[in-house]
Amino acid sequence: RRSIEQNMPNRTLPMVPFCYIGTTMTMLTAYAASRAASTSAFRGSHSRFSTRSTFCNGILTSTSTPSGALKSSLDPSSIPYEKSSSIFDPFRNLNNVNDLVVSALSPCGGCKVTACTARNIMNELINAHSMTPVPSDVMGRLSVCALLMSNGMQLDQTLQISIDGDGPLRGAMAVSTGGGEVRGYVGNPSINGFTIHEAVGKGTVQVVKNHPSWPNPYNGITVMRNGDIDRDVGIYLAESEQRSCALAAATVVNEVGLCKAAGGYLVERLPGCSEETIRQVEKNLAKLVQEDKSEKLPTNLLLQGVTPLDLVFRILDGMGDGVIPLGQVSPTMKCNCSEERLFRSLRLLPRAEVDEIIAKHDQIEARCHFCGKVYRMGPEEVQHRFAIAKGDPSKDV
Repeated sequence: RRSIEQNMPNRTLPMVPFCYIGTTMTMLTAYAASRAASTSAFRGSHSRFSTRSTFCNGILTSTSTPSGALKSSLDPSSIPYEKSSSIFDPFRNLNNVNDLVVSALSPCGGCKVTACTARNIMNELINAHSMTPVPSDVMGRLSVCALLMSNGMQLDQTLQISIDGDGPLRGAMAVSTGGGEVRGYVGNPSINGFTIHEAVGKGTVQVVKNHPSWPNPYNGITVMRNGDIDRDVGIYLAESEQRSCALAAATVVNEVGLCKAAGGYLVERLPGCSEETIRQVEKNLAKLVQEDKSEKLPTNLLLQGVTPLDLVFRILDGMGDGVIPLGQVSPTMKCNCSEERLFRSLRLLPRAEVDEIIAKHDQIEARCHFCGKVYRMGPEEVQHRFAIAKGDPSKDV
């Protein structure tokens, strides 16, 4: 929180009670009272979906793009918009053919919903890393969470989510920019015979947010309690960033390793949101759980052709006339690796160590963790690059 305040000093962080509100419409014991109360909250009647259809209240922080940028293309006299309005035409994505991230506000402006589908990105990641189904599922959930959490950030701002567990997966990471550019990797992409919980193991969830103009990145960390990624990230948002939200992310990967569906939603309670709005949203989320009828909410709905825009309207159903569209992003898999970055890494090593590698292998070879691309540099090229190199490599971006 301190890092956020330093980088965004004009923003205020209003205080609200820290508690969990369940889909059964029961106010549970305040989290701050004891860790045991929190544990019991996650074992309620909807334990599998406790943070996927539950608001975890805390200090609310603003994560949206400035309102002027969001509303510049909208007609203020027509807000809020009806579902049939042509303003939503760019948001419609028949049969989820394209990857898409959609965000909108409730008519009262107190609740933001972001939903996405990312099947194509997942298949690219699977091909890049030759992942088996369980690592693919972990990578997909992390990537969807990163896309949802980064929505509304500045284009050159990055959000990185890492899980560091003691399971055979050996950790995983996903990075997304405000523009929807995603990349990621898992420590062991070829494991078989484990459930997702066994593969991940016990460990921590770490989030790093950064921007080129920030003096220091924002860092947050919490302990993993479930091992199914989205619920752990949802707990991170409540405990570390103290944001009031409900988060769900999942994938469906078949036996041959093809991703058939990947997506999720993030519902955020904004300052000034009424209890009536929250109660209605919780009812709608409970309906989604019943309609999906799977442990991988909301992938069954995505397989049935429900689009991110449909998810937004279902979550904001019954709140008055229309919703306020914020924007859409077409996410892509994009890696920032290059020969220049590889050589920068070489310059950070002692020159004697670089010469030893070349003498032993006759070249420098490196593989990008994020996209799998292999780079090779011969002795002459390395020598030439060192001869013309200038400046301090530790200060290069």
